[in-house]
Formats: sequence, structure tokens, C-alpha cells
Amino acid sequence: MRFFNLFPKLAFGLLSFLFVATPFLVTHRATADDTGLATLSDAALLTRSIPSTPSQARTGSQFADYVAPMDSRQREHAILNEILEGNLPGFLRNLIPVQLSYQPPTGKLIAATIFVMPEYLAIGSDKDFLRIPMDLYTASSVAGRLGFVLPTRKMVDAIYRHSAFHFSPEPMTPGPQMRSTEYYRIHNDKIEKQSRALGVTLGALVSGDKKDVVVTNLLARNPGRIAIYGWHRLDGAPIQPLSTVHGACYADYSHGIRLISATLLVDGRPRSIYDVLQDPLLSRVLSDEGPIPNLRGLLTHTAADAPCGQPAVTRDDSPAASLRLHF
Repeated sequence: MRFFNLFPKLAFGLLSFLFVATPFLVTHRATADDTGLATLSDAALLTRSIPSTPSQARTGSQFADYVAPMDSRQREHAILNEILEGNLPGFLRNLIPVQLSYQPPTGKLIAATIFVMPEYLAIGSDKDFLRIPMDLYTASSVAGRLGFVLPTRKMVDAIYRHSAFHFSPEPMTPGPQMRSTEYYRIHNDKIEKQSRALGVTLGALVSGDKKDVVVTNLLARNPGRIAIYGWHRLDGAPIQPLSTVHGACYADYSHGIRLISATLLVDGRPRSIYDVLQDPLLSRVLSDEGPIPNLRGLLTHTAADAPCGQPAVTRDDSPAASLRLHF
């Protein structure tokens, strides 16, 4: 009888231990290899550096109105502040796994899974958001602060292949107006119209609507430039070859920022994307250029570091340079 009298106390003690221990066990599992990722099911942890959306956050339409009278420098600062405050659609926080592989001349196949935002960075809510281009300084600052990187050319191609929906590119008339907020808004509306026609599910992996701002070894050889690639046609061929024709302060309506988690899985194990891209062998899973040894250096700029000043006419930012875009 004494055993049965003790049983409720023993059961309570065991439940109390589990209640206290469970958060530790879950946390320990979630921080496997100190990367924050143990399995595919832990992918939600990779967005934990993104702040919660402010209660009075601007919608995409309101943000477009807010930045419309600004010059490009002011607009870049507004974009940076808005995103770092957490004002992005909720669906962008649900990352999508994308598989890549590389077969060395000798040895076994190397497989990797990267975790990508389903769409290009946007400001606003799930119901009203503006896909927002940005220059290299703003894009790299956002990526670094939130625990992400920009994609390589090979990643962009893999994302296109894995996408559930493919938009048909919609180039607009080239010229100085390409950099205007009004062009940003018009192009966003065109994409939304296509999205409704295609029956796109919010949060599904999509591509074809923008060119990607990418990382490449060309940036180390051409400092002060931005690298762009992609905007695939429906046949899978990119409109824009890899190019560093524009200065790092340049952004226009056709550019998109696709964020890739800085943590990935290589053969099922969590790794830092910075480490993988430095490795002579493993880097080839993610990059068709081989190693990109100075990725951190390429992404350590902030908007405050940008030597952009007020919009200036330079060789790459001039109307003539805009006309050299690959359409």
C-alpha cells in the first residue's frame, strides 16, 4: 500500500523533470554542430535572426508611396531599415530546401541541401507586398545581419529547376526610369498579374520574375561592382549572363534579392556555407566557379559603407549603361 501511496509523488516528480529538461533537450538537438540545424525539420530555426513583424508595419503599397519622393540613396536606407525591423511577408520566413550535387572525377557523389527563401525579398504583408530591388551594399548588409548569403550562379539555376512555378520574364523599356520606384511598382504589378493567372500558391518556390544579385569571384577581381545573373525564360535559358557591368550602387526594377541560409546540409550534416565555398572540393557542389574563398569579405559591407552618395552619372550608372542590359 505504501508503494501505491508513493506512486502519485513519483509520477509528479518524473513529469516535473521532463518539463524542465525538455527545453534543454530540444535546444541541444536544434544546435547540432553549433549551426542551428540538425535535420530538415529544423529549417525554421534558420530564420530566427529575422525580427518579428512590427505591429504597425507598412504594407508594400504604403512603402512604395513612402519612398517615391526619395533619391536612390535615401531609398536604400529606407529599404535596409524596413527589412531589419522585420517588415517582410510571413511566407518568406518559410525556407524551401533545394538539392544540389557534384560528382568528383574519383570518389562518391557529394550531395547538398541549401535552404532558400521561396521568393525574392519583399517589403509588406502576405496580402500586400512589394518585391524590392536593392544595391549590393544594402543586399549584403541584409543578408549578413539576418544569417543569409546571396546565391551563386549554380544555386540560381538549381532554384529555377526546383521551382513549383515559373514566371515568364517581363522586361520593361530601358532607360534612367528603370531605377525609379514607379518602375519597381509597375513591375511588381505585372508579376502579381502573372501569379494570379498561374494560380501560384503563396509560399511555393517560384522563379523567373527577376534577375538575381549573386556572389562570384568576379567581384574580387572587379571591386566596386554588383554581379547579376538569371531571369530565366520558360525554356530554362537565362536572359542575363553573369555580369559585373554595373557599379555596386546600382539597382533597377529587374533585380531581385534571393536569400540563402548560411547553414546548409552536406551529405546530411550541417555545415557553414562560408566553409563549404572555401573548400577546393566541396565548393563545387554550390559553385560552378569552384571555391569562392572571400565570401565573408564580399558580404561585410553595410549601407553606411556605400560610397554612393547622391545619384551620380558614372560610366555604369548612366542611361547609356542602362541600355547595355541584356534583354
